[in-house]
Amino acid sequence: MKMTQQLEVPWKPSRAIWALACLVLSLFASSAAEAQELDALPNPLRLEDVLIYGRTHRQEIVAARARARAAGERPAIVSALEDPMVMSSIDHLPFMLHGVDASLMVEQRFPLSGVLGHRRRAAEADARRLRAESERVSQDVQLDAARAFLMLRERREMARVLDEQVALARQFVAAASARYSSGTGNQPEVLRAEIEVARFEGAIRTIRAEVAAAEAMLNATLGRPADAVVPPLEATPVTAEPPAWTLVRDTTLRGRPELEVGRAEISRSQAEISEMNSMYWPMGMIRTGPAYTMTDSWGWMLTIGVSIPLQRGRLNAGVREAEAMAEMARADLAAMTRMAEGEAATARNQVLAARQRVLALRDDVLPRARQAIDPSVSAYAAGTMPLVSVIDTAQALWSIEAELVAAEFELGLAWARLQRAQGRFEEGARR
Repeated sequence: MKMTQQLEVPWKPSRAIWALACLVLSLFASSAAEAQELDALPNPLRLEDVLIYGRTHRQEIVAARARARAAGERPAIVSALEDPMVMSSIDHLPFMLHGVDASLMVEQRFPLSGVLGHRRRAAEADARRLRAESERVSQDVQLDAARAFLMLRERREMARVLDEQVALARQFVAAASARYSSGTGNQPEVLRAEIEVARFEGAIRTIRAEVAAAEAMLNATLGRPADAVVPPLEATPVTAEPPAWTLVRDTTLRGRPELEVGRAEISRSQAEISEMNSMYWPMGMIRTGPAYTMTDSWGWMLTIGVSIPLQRGRLNAGVREAEAMAEMARADLAAMTRMAEGEAATARNQVLAARQRVLALRDDVLPRARQAIDPSVSAYAAGTMPLVSVIDTAQALWSIEAELVAAEFELGLAWARLQRAQGRFEEGARR
C-alpha cells in the first residue's frame, strides 16, 4: 500500500491584492475624514458660526421650509379651471338596428366671476404665511442655539475661574504650612486653608459634568450628535450699547415673522371675502361637439348653461363668516404688534441693565478685589493678619468673579433675546 504525503503551502496574497486592499481602506478613511471635516465646527467657535450652523442643519427648519414650498404650489392648483369632460352618447337606437342617432360632446365649466383669481390670492397669502412661519421656526431655533452657546461659554468660564481660585487657595495652604512649620502659625489655620482647596476641587469635578451637559445641549440645538467634539469658544462678550429705541421699534415692525404671519392672514381673509362675494355670480357651462342623426346625417351640437345661485342664506352666511375672520385677523395683528413692541422694549432695557452690571463688575469692582489679594497674603505671611481675614478677602474676589461670569451670560442672553425680538438673527450673523 502506497501512502502519499501532501505538502501544505501557505497562501500568500499577491502584490496586486495588497494594493487593492490598501486602496479600499484609504478610500474609506478619506470619506470618513471628509464627513468628519464637514461636521466640524470652526475653531474658535463664535456665536455667529453657531447661528449659521443651526440655521443650515436643523431639520425643523428644513421641514418648515418644505411646507412653505408645498404651499407655494397651491395658487396654481386652486386657480385652474375644472378639467373638461368628453362624453359620448347614443341619442336614439331603433330596435330594428337600421341606424343610430349619436353625439360626441366636450363640456367645460367655468365661473362667470373672478372667483378663481380670488382663490389664487388667498392661496398666495397662505403661502406667504407659511414662509413667515418657517422664518419664525428659524428664529426660534437660532435663539435656542444662542442660549446653548452662551450657557456652555458660561460653564467653561466658570471652570477657568475655579481653576484660578483653587490655585490661589493652594497658595493659602502653602503659606499656612510655612507659618506652622516655623512656629508662628497653628494647625487649624492649615486645615482651614485645606478646606477651601477641597471645596474648590469638588466644585471643579461638578463643573466638568456641567460642561459636558452644556456641550451635549449645544450639539442637540445644532442638529449634531450629542457626543460630538465642541471646539473652544470665543470668550469675548458683546458690551456695545444697543441701538436707539426708534431703530429697534422700526426693525421689529419690519422683521418680526409673527407680524408677517398676521399681515398674511389679513390678506388671506380679504381674498376670502372677495371669493365669497363672487359666489353670488352663476357658474357657466358650454357643451359642444359633433352629432349624427339618421335623418340629417352629420351636424354640430352646442349647449350653453348657467347655474342659478338660489341659496342666498348660505351665501350671505359665507360672506359674514369671511368678514368676521378678517376682523379677527386685524385684531390679532394689532395685539401682536403691541406685544412685539413690548418684547423689543423689554429686551433692549435688559441689555442696558446687563451691560451696566458687566461694566461695573469688570472695570471697577473686580480690579479692586484683585488688588486686595496680594497685600492680604503678604500681611498673613508677615504675621500681621489672621488667615480668616485673608480667606474673607479671597472669598469676596471669588464671589465677584463668579458674579461677573454670570453677568456676562445674562448680557449675551439679553442680546440674543433682543435680536429675536427684532427678528434679525440672520442680519446679526452677516454683520
